[in-house]
Amino acid sequence: MSTRHTRFIETATELSPELAAAIKGVGPVEMHSRADIPFAVALSRSITGQQLSVKAASTIWGRVEASAGDTPLADHFYHANTDILRSCGLSGAKTKAICEIGALAREGGLDDEMLRGLSAEKRAEHITAIWGVGQWTADMMNMFYFGEEDIWPDGDVAARKTLERLTSKRRKTVRTAARFAPHRSYLALYMWRHVDAKPV
Repeated sequence: MSTRHTRFIETATELSPELAAAIKGVGPVEMHSRADIPFAVALSRSITGQQLSVKAASTIWGRVEASAGDTPLADHFYHANTDILRSCGLSGAKTKAICEIGALAREGGLDDEMLRGLSAEKRAEHITAIWGVGQWTADMMNMFYFGEEDIWPDGDVAARKTLERLTSKRRKTVRTAARFAPHRSYLALYMWRHVDAKPV
């Protein structure tokens, strides 16, 4: 059993027997960075899949990739290509967002190395300044693309509601999560695993 997992159980026990039982039941969790594609592409894919089933998101993203042909995706995400992107199944808002992402990427504003040099907070500020990109998306990118271990995505309904249910609705989840710093991302993983509701 990892030292981190043991600490989580000890901390959870002080807060709530139900939370401790849930963490024990899930068992040790690990984070894996999925930075195998350019950040601008990963961010666009995240935007594409929001509020959709995994299957629907995969289908639409497949059409987006096919519509680009041999053109790099970030170069394909132009406002002039709005009709092409909309025909793939993207909403108007999502199309506008990924075109804004593409524009910033072409200007060098989404360079992976530059972003990795920022703190998680500054990175989130940079990302959410893009039209259509919210805090939830920034949290997911920080966790799963950049591998940040201390993010509590309070805007994620599944994570927040599960933590509330296992502790107390009267206690703010941000305050509860603070007890698990500097590994709050793992707390979210435990919550998602507990309800089998991991994010796309």
